[in-house]
Amino acid sequence: MRKGRPSMTARKVALSIVTLGSKPAMDRVLPPDVVHATEKLLVASGVVGEKAVRWSRSQRIVSVYEAFDWMLPGQFEAFAHRKAFFEHQVRDCIGLGATQILVLGAGYDTMGWRLAPEYPGVNFFEIDHPATARLKAKGIDAMGPRDNLCLIAEDLGKRKLVDVLKNNESWDQSAPTIIVAEGLVMYLPAEAVRDLFRQCAVVVGVGSRFAFSYIPSGADGRPDVGRWTGLLLWLQKVIGEPWLWSIRPEELGLFIRELGWKNAPALAETTVKHGVEYFVVALKNHNGPD
Repeated sequence: MRKGRPSMTARKVALSIVTLGSKPAMDRVLPPDVVHATEKLLVASGVVGEKAVRWSRSQRIVSVYEAFDWMLPGQFEAFAHRKAFFEHQVRDCIGLGATQILVLGAGYDTMGWRLAPEYPGVNFFEIDHPATARLKAKGIDAMGPRDNLCLIAEDLGKRKLVDVLKNNESWDQSAPTIIVAEGLVMYLPAEAVRDLFRQCAVVVGVGSRFAFSYIPSGADGRPDVGRWTGLLLWLQKVIGEPWLWSIRPEELGLFIRELGWKNAPALAETTVKHGVEYFVVALKNHNGPD
């Protein structure tokens, strides 16, 4: 992210969700009301105007996304599957007793705002860079704040997660929790990813889960998104939001185990690639980070 500017990627993903709402059959994939809530948030926050939302809903924009699918095959529809996957994991964890939801790099995601009234006994927390978080907070205030939704504007590159949550009176470090990192870790340096996993294992209780998505590595160790990887890596760098971290799927289990988690392939489609990403659910190790 360019210093002090709201995330362009968060804006792109949110507008993609709006456009997916106009694509046939996607209503069977997308979570209920996610399209309408996203439209409201984008306008209420001032991220885009009503005209841009209407334009994003048009079949012409659906055709544009589909026409450029050759660059990232399947990624347009994968945004819908990604939203559905993470919301399913959150609902499943709440059903199993989770009382806290923490969304890292939340962008303009509306899951917390939509689910908070449905689960009044669960506390929802979101953390994002201040430049993006302030815009979102403006939108949430206009849409109607939720008593059990806490928006935290913090740059986790400057402050550690453990310190941010330690200063929040509502956070319970012993509670069963699900942490969501949707489309986040690829933007972090390798050591920052390791540190994030370690910290997440410390701030949650027994039975907690960590749901995240990642881009796999190619033979050269860089993120691999197919034939046009070089072009896409250059474009991400140009907009100031480069992809920095990736890992080979066969190396993921050992990687997260050393950081306080264990892979749970029975809970996720860890061997299925959606667009350019894999979706993963990890369980907290009782022993914590090594």
